[in-house]
Formats: sequence, C-alpha cells, structure tokens
Amino acid sequence: MTAPAPTGLARLAAFAAGDDGRPARLGFLGAVLITLGGLGAGSTRLHDPVLESLHLSWLRFGHGLVVSSVLLWGGVVVMLLAWLWLGRRLIHSGVSEYAMKATTWFWLAPLLLSVPLFSRDTYSYLAQGALLRDGFDPYAVGPIENDNSLLDNVSPIWTTTTAPYGPAFILVAKFVTMLVGNHVVAGTMLLRLCMLPGLVLLIWAAPRVARHVGGNGSVALWICVLNPLVIIHLMGGVHNEMLMVGLMMAGIALTFAGRHVAGTVLIAVAVAVKATAVLALPFMVWVWMRHLKDSRNLSAPKAFVTATAAGIAVFIAVFAVLSGLAGVGLGWLTALAGSVKIINWLTIPTAIANLTNAIGGLVFGVNFYAVLQATRIIGIIIIAVSLPLLWWRFRHTDREALTGIAWAMLVVVLFVPAALPWYYTWPLAVVSALAQSRAAIALIAGFSTWIMVIFKPDGSHGMYSWIHVLLATACALAAWYSLRRTPEPPPRNDTDDVAGVPAGA
Repeated sequence: MTAPAPTGLARLAAFAAGDDGRPARLGFLGAVLITLGGLGAGSTRLHDPVLESLHLSWLRFGHGLVVSSVLLWGGVVVMLLAWLWLGRRLIHSGVSEYAMKATTWFWLAPLLLSVPLFSRDTYSYLAQGALLRDGFDPYAVGPIENDNSLLDNVSPIWTTTTAPYGPAFILVAKFVTMLVGNHVVAGTMLLRLCMLPGLVLLIWAAPRVARHVGGNGSVALWICVLNPLVIIHLMGGVHNEMLMVGLMMAGIALTFAGRHVAGTVLIAVAVAVKATAVLALPFMVWVWMRHLKDSRNLSAPKAFVTATAAGIAVFIAVFAVLSGLAGVGLGWLTALAGSVKIINWLTIPTAIANLTNAIGGLVFGVNFYAVLQATRIIGIIIIAVSLPLLWWRFRHTDREALTGIAWAMLVVVLFVPAALPWYYTWPLAVVSALAQSRAAIALIAGFSTWIMVIFKPDGSHGMYSWIHVLLATACALAAWYSLRRTPEPPPRNDTDDVAGVPAGA
C-alpha cells in the first residue's frame, strides 16, 4: 500500500532536506549573508541607535564597512547563483510550482529582518505617511514641512517633493506611522510586512495567468517572484511596486477568469498604489468585451461600450472611496514628474544624453541639461504615440492583451525621463507568462543580473565607473551563457506538475 504524500510542515521539511531543496538552502544562505552585511553596507539610518546599542556601529566605517560589503555582495552572488541553478533545473528537468513557492519563502525569510537594501525610499514612505497622520496634505507639501526625526533619513532631493503615490499607499504609510510613531526601525519592518500581500498575490496570480495563455506556472514564478530583483529589491528594499505588481497581476488573473468587476477593482487599487498599473486597464477592456460578446450575444460595438463604461465606473468608485478614506484629492498626479530629478543610464533618453555629453564633449561644448531635456521630451512623445497603437494592435485574444500590457510597460520604462532598477519588475511580471523559451529565460537572467550588480547597496549606482559597468556586464554575460547552454530536457512521458521548457525552445 502506497504511503500518503506528506502535507503541510512535513512536506516542507521533506522538501528542505531533499535534492529539490538544495537551491532553496543555497539562496537562504545568500539571504542571511545579505542581511548581516546590510547592517553596515545597506541603506542604514544616518544615526542608528540600534547599531550603537549593540556596539555594531563599527560595521559602517573603515574595515568594518569592508567586511559588511564583502558579506552583502557575497550574499548577492550566492543568491544569484541559487537563482541561476534553479533556472537550469527548470530548463533541463522541470521544477514543480510547490518547489518554487517553498523556495521563495526560504529566500525571503532572512530579508524580513534586514535593513532597507539598495534604496532609501522606505524613509520617504514613512515621512509621507507621517504627513497625512499629522494633518498635512502629502500631495501639497513635502516631508520638510513636518519637522520630525524621520527627516534625518530621507534623501535630500525628496524632502521637498510631494508624494507621487496614490491614496491607497498613502493610507498604508499613514497606518504604519500611526502604529509606530516616528520609530524608523519598527516602521521599516512593519512597512515591509505590508508589502507581503503583494508578494502573496503575485505568487497566486502569476502561474494562473501563465497557464491561461498556454505558459508554464513554474517558469512564471522563476521569472517574476524568485527573481533577485523582486526578492532583494522589492522586498529587501521595501518598495511599493510589490503591492502594485501583485494587485495588478491578481486583477488580470481574475479578469481572464471572467470575474471582471473584481479584476477591475484590484487593478484600480493597484493604480491607487502607483499609477503605472493603469496601463493594464485599457487592455482588460478588450477581454471584458469578448466575454460580453460570447456570454450575452452582444455586437462588438455594444460590448465594447458596455465594458468601457463599466470599467470606468468601477475605477471611479474605487478611487472615490480610497481618496475619501485618505482625505486627499488627485494632487499626486502632478508629483509624478518628480522622477526627472533622477539621472542614470536606465532609460533611453537619459542614456542618449549621457552618451552625447561623454562623446560629444570630447570635440565640442555640450549643454548636458539642454540635451537631456530634448531627449526626455522625445521620449514622452514616443510613449504618447506608442501606447494607443499598442492598445489597438493587441486586442484580439487574451494572450494578445497580455502581450500589449507587457509592451506598453516596457515602452514606458525605457522612455520615461528616469527609471530605477525595481521599475523593470513591472514588465517582468507580465512577461513571465509570455517569454518562456530557453532563449528568453537566458536573456531575462542576463538582464536581471546586470541590473542587480550595477546598483550599490546604499542606493547609489556604478554606471559612471567603467570597472563597475564591465564587472556587471561580465556577470550578466555569464548568467546568460549558463542558461542559454543548459542541456535540453530529455523526452518525458509522465504527466505530473513538474514541467520545464520544451526541448528545442
């Protein structure tokens, strides 16, 4: 008689001790090293009484900083190796969705205790939440107007900037600061826990969306959940993209399943966290329209008008409720332009301006900021022209709608005035269901590795250092090659849930 399969903790323990759990154990080690190294080399507070009380302030200076940096970067390397190892297994022999989900929690657990990593944005979030808590309008004034200890840790360029986030996230930040006051450490930990629902929604939605369009759920999880950009940047760095992406993907999954109102509500809430999620809504109208045609035998124009009107009504209702609860208006939309303060090489307009300045400056005088302004204007024009064309082009099937969202998000990330590493998790979440060939997986691995290595743990980047750029590029090429050359899977006859990339993909 066959013994029953283990469940719950017994299954998790068996997974952790077995061969399938080896990448999980390696990534756990990497996460522990990152957490330890982050105490000195991460985005720690400027004046940290916790480190001082533990007599660990030495980790932030001199030889202590070197030790911390080695630990943190060693952890990043170990986690990247674990992710690539899991990717090779996925391509060659397949990995179950359960193994992917269990691995996620092994990698995440140590990071729940870490300082903010690769970004100081969490301090801005807390300061903006404190504004609403203390009776200020975060869409009208910057954190500098509310004199408190939280300001000590906010990056100077954001102290005078109004909040560019929607009412849902401002409510979350307000809730956190109401509970912990101006306690930065407790606020950071609680804010990170508030991002967990986004990760849970993404784990739930990504495989469902992938299977709906003929993809593999395990591959989707590897691309958009276990990706170090998500584990380290979104969760370790405490970014509200985690909430936005999870809500958006869950909304897409519900819409594909025919639950259009619920799907639209979730996407609207995602927009109320961060505006980028709005790119998904027009494409979901096509999905709703097709379902109305099939279920109610409506003509295409009537189904389109009905779906559009219903979608707009749901969206407005959600925003009215959330804005009313927060007691704010739409002023956050005007703050979206605040990203122009960021100058790096992660968008095409800014990269072109930097190259023009670097190369042209050798021959003649270049007004960098004039060139930057011109390239950014051109970038905005490209976005404005591309989005309606993509919306019209990708309208015929659910897979096309998802492809349109992916392209729309990629165009926005590439041509907005400025971007940061975690912005690329927007298109990655959608692409995870579509780009599942071995070649696509290898490219995603290479790109994600480059983005992961080019940024520094304190939130700065190494794009102006040729040594850093060459090192990141070498790591990216190694990651791409390791997966591109992974042996094809052997012929399979079984029908279990362990599925890899088809041979020859």
